[in-house]
Amino acid sequence: MGPKNLTSFSEFLLLGLSEDPELQPLLFGLFLSIYLIAVAGNLSIILAVSSDSRLHTPMYFFLTNLSLADIGFISTTVPKMLVNIQTKSKSIAYVGCLTQVSFFYLFASLDSLFLTVMAYDRLVAICHPLHYTVIMNPRLCGFLVLVSFLISLLVSQLHISMVSQLTFCTDVEVPSFFCDPPQLLNLACSDTSTNTILVYFVGAIFGCLPVSGILFSYTRIISSILRVSSSGGRYKAFSTCGSHLSVVCLFYGTGIGAYLSSVVSSSARKGAVTSVMYTVVTPMLNPFIYSLRNRDIKKALRRVLSKTA
Repeated sequence: MGPKNLTSFSEFLLLGLSEDPELQPLLFGLFLSIYLIAVAGNLSIILAVSSDSRLHTPMYFFLTNLSLADIGFISTTVPKMLVNIQTKSKSIAYVGCLTQVSFFYLFASLDSLFLTVMAYDRLVAICHPLHYTVIMNPRLCGFLVLVSFLISLLVSQLHISMVSQLTFCTDVEVPSFFCDPPQLLNLACSDTSTNTILVYFVGAIFGCLPVSGILFSYTRIISSILRVSSSGGRYKAFSTCGSHLSVVCLFYGTGIGAYLSSVVSSSARKGAVTSVMYTVVTPMLNPFIYSLRNRDIKKALRRVLSKTA
C-alpha cells in the first residue's frame, strides 16, 4: 500500500515501555506515584512562595514559573500513558498526538529558558549585588518570562508544522510512550531530510544558546566568588547557586544522555526508556532539590503546614 497523508489516519499506536502484560500493573503504579509526587512537589513550591511575602523576589518568581512548567511537562505525557495502561489500549488520536508534540516542546523549551533566566538572575545577584534590585525589577522579570513563553511557543509551532507535513505508510506504531517527533520521523515514508535538518537546526539554536548563556553566567559567578576574601562569604554565594546548578546538570545531563543513547543504540525501545529520565524523573526531582537545599523554602513550607494543622 502506498503512503498516506497523516490526516488519513485517525490514530497512532503508542507501544509504551513494555508489552509484557505482567509488567503493566507495576508500570501503572510506578508512574502514577511519580506523577503525583511531581505534581504535589511542584505545587508545594508554588504554595510556599505565594504564601510567604519574604519569598516575593525575582529568584523565587522564576522558580515558581519553573515549577509550573515542570507540572505541564510531566502532564503532557504521563496521564495518557496511565490511561492507555488502565484501559489496555495503545491508541492516541491524531489530534492528541499533535497536541502532545506541541505541549512537549513548549514546556521543554520553557524549562530550558527559565533555567537560563535563573542563571542570569544569580549572575546579577552575586556579581552586582548593590544594583540587584534595580536591574532585576518586576518589569524586567515579567518581560523575561513573557519572552521565554513566546520563544517556546514558536519552537512548539515549528515542530507541529514539521509533523503535520509528514506522510506515512500503514505502520503507525510509535515505539515510545508519547508522540516523540524523532520517532515519527523514523516512521514516515516520505523524504524526511528537510525535516531532520530543521529539527537539528532548531535544536542547535534553542539548545546551544541557553546552555551557552548558563555557562557564561556561571563562569562569571565562579570568578566573582573566588575573589571573595572570607570563606563564609564564598560558602554563602555557592549555596545560593547550588540548587540551580544541580537542576541544570540534571535537566541537560539526562537530555543529552537520552539523545546520545538514541544515536548509539539501534533499539528504539531503549531510547524510550532513556527518555523517561528527562521527561518524567527530572520534573519530579526538581522541587526536592530546591526544597531540601533551600532554608527559606523549608521554613515557608513549615509555616504553611503549621497553619493547615
